Order: sequence, then C-alpha cells, then structure tokens
Amino acid sequence: MPELDLLIAGGTVVTPQGRRPAHVEVRDGRVVGVVPVTSRRRDAAEVVDATGLLVMPGGVDTHVHLMDPGAPEREDFPTGTSAAAAAGVTTIIEHSHGNPVRTVADLTRKREHLAGRSAVDFALAAHAWPGEADAVEDLWRAGVGFFKLFTCTTHGVPGHDPAALKTHLEANALSGAVTLMHCEDESLTEAAEQLLRSEGRTDGGILLDWRNRDAELVAAAVAALLVRRTGARATVAHVSNPEVAGYVAAERARGADLFAEVCPQYLLLREDEVHEHGALRKFTPPARARTFEDELEMWRLLRSGVLTHMSTDHAPSTREQKAAGDIWDVHFGLPGLDSTMPLLLDAAARGHLAHEDVARVYAEVPAKRYGLWPRKGRLAPGADADVVLVDPHARRVLRDEDVISRAGWTPFAGREVTGRVLRTYSRGRLIAADGRPVGDLDGRWLPGAGAGVS
Repeated sequence: MPELDLLIAGGTVVTPQGRRPAHVEVRDGRVVGVVPVTSRRRDAAEVVDATGLLVMPGGVDTHVHLMDPGAPEREDFPTGTSAAAAAGVTTIIEHSHGNPVRTVADLTRKREHLAGRSAVDFALAAHAWPGEADAVEDLWRAGVGFFKLFTCTTHGVPGHDPAALKTHLEANALSGAVTLMHCEDESLTEAAEQLLRSEGRTDGGILLDWRNRDAELVAAAVAALLVRRTGARATVAHVSNPEVAGYVAAERARGADLFAEVCPQYLLLREDEVHEHGALRKFTPPARARTFEDELEMWRLLRSGVLTHMSTDHAPSTREQKAAGDIWDVHFGLPGLDSTMPLLLDAAARGHLAHEDVARVYAEVPAKRYGLWPRKGRLAPGADADVVLVDPHARRVLRDEDVISRAGWTPFAGREVTGRVLRTYSRGRLIAADGRPVGDLDGRWLPGAGAGVS
C-alpha cells in the first residue's frame, strides 16, 4: 500500500516566505509534507514530475460574482468555477447581486442549489442591507464568508449612507464579522448622473464623469474612518488609484483593521479605453490609470502591501449582453477568472512582482483575511492540497477563443503573457490540465470564520 496518494516531485515550491526545491507529499486530500529533494522519496500512488516548474498554492479569489441562482445566462457556477480551475484558482468567495443572501434561509437555499455545481471549493458572502444590521450576527454564525456593502445603489442593491454604514459596522464589530465595502458616494454619483442625462449623453465617456474619482475618494475616506471608529474589520473593494489607497493606508496606520483589495483592471487597463470600447469597459469604479507611471505606482503599492491582496471582481456579461442597450443600461462588470492568475504570473516575469508576491496577494492574504486559513492559501502540512504547477517561462497570447467563462471574451485579449498554469489540484485531485478543466464538479462549501461560534 503506497504511503502517499500523490507526490509532486522535484519542483520549486514557492511561498510568500521564499522558494526552495522540494517534494510535496499528499495523502487524503491534505499536504502531509514539503520535504527537501534530497529526502527519501516515499511511495505514492501517483508521482508527478515537476522538474523545472514552480509549485504554488492555488489561487484564493475572494470577490467573485457567478449569478447562480439569479442570472445564470451571464455566468453559472459550473462554468465560472471551471474557468477558475483552469486558471489556477482553487477557492473562491462568491456573491450574486441578482439573488442576494440577506437571511440564514437565503444562505441555506443557495447552498442547497449549488450542491454538485462547483469545480472548486467556495464560500458564500451575504449582502448588507440598510436597516437590516440585526441580521449580521445570525448570518455570520451561519457561516457566510463576509458581508458585501455598497455606499451607493448599484446592481439593484441599495447603498448605505454614513449613518447606515456606521450602524452596520457596529454590528460587524460586535459579531466579529468582516465586510467588503464598495465605496462610491451616492450624492456625487446621483448629481453627476442627473447632469449627464440632462445633456443627453450616451457616449462611453459618461462613465468617467458619472462614477468619478471624487465619489470613490469621498466614500472610501468616510468608510475608512468609520471602520477605525467602530473597531470593525473591513476591506475596501477594488481600490482604483493611489489616492484612495493613501486614505486607506492612513486609517490603517491609525489602528483601523482595514484591508485594500485591487483587481487587474486597475493595474493594466487605461481610463481612456472606455471611449473606444464603451460598454466592454463599463465597470465601477472605472479604470483610472492614464499613464504607464500610474500603472507602475499601483504595482508598487501592491508589492509593498499598501494594497493588501488581489481579486478578480469577476462579473461577466457576454458581448451580446453588453450590446443590449446604451451605456446607461447595460450591466457593469468584466470577466476576470480566466485572466487574473496569468496576468499575475506575467507581472512576476516582468519584474513588477515576485512569484512569492503572487502567492501572498492571491493566496495567503485573502485566505487569512476571510477565515479560510490555515486550510487554504498555503503549501504546508495540514493544509488542503490545493496546488498549481506553473511553467514560469511559457509564453502565450490571451485570446477570446480560450475564455471558458460564459462571457466568451476578455478585456486583455491580444496581450502576450509569460508564465502558464499547467496543472491545478484541489484537495489532491487534478481539476485542470493544460488550460482545460477535468474531473467532476466536486467543490465543497466552506463555512466562514463565524460558523458555529457562540
């Protein structure tokens, strides 16, 4: 009888703390050893030669919208999580705005609906609703991954004004929950929308004036201050530019338990692209980078930890859906699960990050922030054997034709990237190879950190 189920042999194991040649030993879905290559190789039912490859923890993407149930024609769990697996993501936290989780009964129904529908392990977030702060403790104890809160009405979800935000954060602090905050000031976006509509504008450029820089900055500054004042734990979602990051960092330095999430679109897409691409660049906050120097500064902030971690904010629509109306009416959002890990690996190849940084910002930090650690986000004994094998030198061009998401396109089409995920393992099972999903939909629900805590 073999001692191990799986031995990943001879690769270079990469963690946030460094890299070293090592064998990864797996039994019963868990890592049982990360041992020097000079060690005696234990017998294994399956041996994978990882010579010349990087062995990295599977991606942990904590801001994903799969619209299932709700609007599965945009994205469903089987398709979206298959895209995640193929790209090297082994854990997600999902919330869909079209069918929001607001009660424990909602969470139960969603869990039941998703049984057997996920290729990767997943947690589920709830939506914070103005006037419903009393629901926070029960939902947190029931196992939601976090609470998603808007400061402006978006996707049909009502926004929190500062008073409602403070009330929610106080409930958050009492329960020990964590909140992901979408920060745009509603009074500023509403005033801008009224003016733009009065002018009859329907060009792509309305997005920059409507969801403007001041709206994001004002909301983020107020939210950051209230997080500190209430003693809550929170994350500012999709920080778009260094000025917002600075306000978050300042409150963190004053003692706020406050993280700052970023997404590839704020590092690699330019503000003026909306003039050419219109609805295909309709996401909010919009891209802010105007120059290559803007991009470099955002990479620096991510590398230094001011921006704490990476997510996709995967919110896809097909090209046809993006064309079904004018710029005011079509859905916000971009597809991202197919492209985020490839873009991070490319950033390491280009010197913006190290591969150790990729393991930190797209595995360790999000897993720790949302209570998935120590089972997720690391390669060490006791952790789930969520592993990706990476050829750091392989080159390819990102193409719409290769997108697995129902969106069928990527805003990064035509970009050459260096670094490719060759194999993805979830709990020791091969779930993707050579950019395609394999195996059954055997992903499990992961209860959040508050589950079962009295």
